Amino acid sequence: MRDAVQRPPAPLSRLSDLEAALGQAIRGKAEVVRLSIVCLLARGHLLIEDVPGVGKTTLGHALARSVACEFHRLQFTSDMLPSDVLGVTIYNAQTREFEFKRGPIFTNFLLADEINRATPKTQSALLEAMNERQVTIDGRSHPMARPFMVIATQNPVEHHGTYPLPESQLDRFLLRLQIGYPDAASEREILRNPSPQPAASVQPVLSPEDVIEFQDQVDSVRVDDAIMDYIMAIVAKTRNHDSLALGVSPRGAQSLYRCSQALALVEGRDYVTPHDVKRLVKPVFAHRVVVNARVSFAQRFTGAAEQVLDEILTQVEVPV
Repeated sequence: MRDAVQRPPAPLSRLSDLEAALGQAIRGKAEVVRLSIVCLLARGHLLIEDVPGVGKTTLGHALARSVACEFHRLQFTSDMLPSDVLGVTIYNAQTREFEFKRGPIFTNFLLADEINRATPKTQSALLEAMNERQVTIDGRSHPMARPFMVIATQNPVEHHGTYPLPESQLDRFLLRLQIGYPDAASEREILRNPSPQPAASVQPVLSPEDVIEFQDQVDSVRVDDAIMDYIMAIVAKTRNHDSLALGVSPRGAQSLYRCSQALALVEGRDYVTPHDVKRLVKPVFAHRVVVNARVSFAQRFTGAAEQVLDEILTQVEVPV
């Protein structure tokens, strides 16, 4: 019997092509683009939080379009029901049987635009799919596609008519990114060459099989014991810091570990460095920790969690 023909491994240069494709839609934000790819390779979900008009939806749309996968976009509103996300079971009069009509969550990439405008009941409809890669409807489990990624956006400034995500929901997001305003050179280029739909020009550069293969390669990236101890020391500091009411959970520590592996792979290495860990501490941990009541609301809005994490990084010895 002839051996099955194995598919040759996808070269890491394909990841550079992916970065270049995303850079066409999001100009001047190389770090944001790279970390969004890290989230994809780490099998995580991405929360993009920033003010209107800086490219949150564009980034999510471009990331989905850069992979030749199925993509659905949902505009979350206060009147949206869980069935609008998951699907519904209906009775077929012709077959005299109940049939499950799949909702938009059954896709490879789901862009949940303005997720905090939906009610908590609708927000929680995403939890099982994000954590267990399946949806249970009427006692039956329906597996999600591979790859599967939720990319959610929200505006942290406008609070009228919004429902803040609870800690349990935030913990399901591997990374939280803030795009920020472009630099002067990038904004000048945007003004001279405006595009009504910048993500529409992004062409697929990876197949679903490529993504799954890169995700599997992340598992083989080496993490030395010294790096492991460094991660654990940072996590322990978050649990004992005076300014934090809630520190990082074991799931958060696992998230930092896997993101560090993914970042090393994106940068063409088979090992993790302390710098990888430091770059990822705030995107991975800032939405998982809770500042205590002694920190004013104004301080929370200006990034108190990030400031505390910066302080912790200065207190933990970096391995050499």
